[in-house]
Amino acid sequence: MFRQWGPIGLLLTVLLARGAALAANGDLYQASAVVSGKGEASRSIGLAQTFEDVLVKVSGDPRLMGDPKIAALKQQAAQFVATYQYRDRMSGVPIHDEQGTYDRPHDLTVSFDPARIDALLHSLGRKAWLDPRPRIVVFLDVVGRKESFALAEDGSKEPDMRSSLAAAARKVGLPVALPTVAQLTKYELNAETLPSADLSVSDAAARNAGGDVALAGDLRWSDSALGWIADWRIDYRGTPFRWQIKGVGFDDAFRNGMRGAAQILSGNGPP
Repeated sequence: MFRQWGPIGLLLTVLLARGAALAANGDLYQASAVVSGKGEASRSIGLAQTFEDVLVKVSGDPRLMGDPKIAALKQQAAQFVATYQYRDRMSGVPIHDEQGTYDRPHDLTVSFDPARIDALLHSLGRKAWLDPRPRIVVFLDVVGRKESFALAEDGSKEPDMRSSLAAAARKVGLPVALPTVAQLTKYELNAETLPSADLSVSDAAARNAGGDVALAGDLRWSDSALGWIADWRIDYRGTPFRWQIKGVGFDDAFRNGMRGAAQILSGNGPP
């Protein structure tokens, strides 16, 4: 029998070596899913989804997604749960005659038992990535159907992209930031120069922005690919890494970028 708990803070404070206080992601052992109600069947689906999310977030290894061993273990996700709570996504909306409380969409937030998750990861040949996680500053040039621009924290372009990038980073437990317009200008980084910019320049700009490492991205719309093509690159501890995804929406492109960065920075190898 699980107990439900009250609201908890979604953000925790991470102190970087430089002494700056930066807002990072929530508890590594916690994840949320949207479920169709508070019934057991819906909860089981949500537990399975959040279970996989937490394994990826804690280990930093997105290759666990879709792993046959994980697929089997997802049916036993309840055994790893410490607590959970619901939030009615339609709070304040009257319940109609044909709509019971169990048919309303809810956010299911699940906190998993750290010791059990760590032990499971060890049995799978993985380990919990509990070291302070480097803050990534994303330098992204976007070439769309009508215009090109560098995505900036305080820019006027594509607020939906900024929100999507932040959500993708939370999913894998990575602190992430975008440069400001002033920081991009200082290092002469824009939609034209970013694709060929040396990562040493981006890394210097990342440090100027209060981060630790730069992730460079090139996001281009392709009619032939029926979606966006995203090329990602990062240099970490003297080793360059490159990866790509094609024909996707920008949400999937950002998830691919964040998962790849997590895999590299956690020591799980190239994407």
